[in-house]
Amino acid sequence: MKRIKEACICQTLHFLLKEDAPRDYAARLVREEIGKYKASLEKARTKYKIVEETEQADGSVIMKIIKQYSTSPVGRYLD
Repeated sequence: MKRIKEACICQTLHFLLKEDAPRDYAARLVREEIGKYKASLEKARTKYKIVEETEQADGSVIMKIIKQYSTSPVGRYLD
């Protein structure tokens, strides 16, 4: 029998601009989307750590995140 002792998932997310919207408005939408994403993690009580969040020249954002996998314990992954 096996049991998961600790588990996390590493992701690189690219929040892209909406192509048919003006650049300033599209960049604001990206920021709102990031806020909603973080709020959804909090609401789900998912443990996470944002390793890097970088705004690109075009206004899009690349986020590197380590987050809890399912409901598994995270151990020292988020230290």
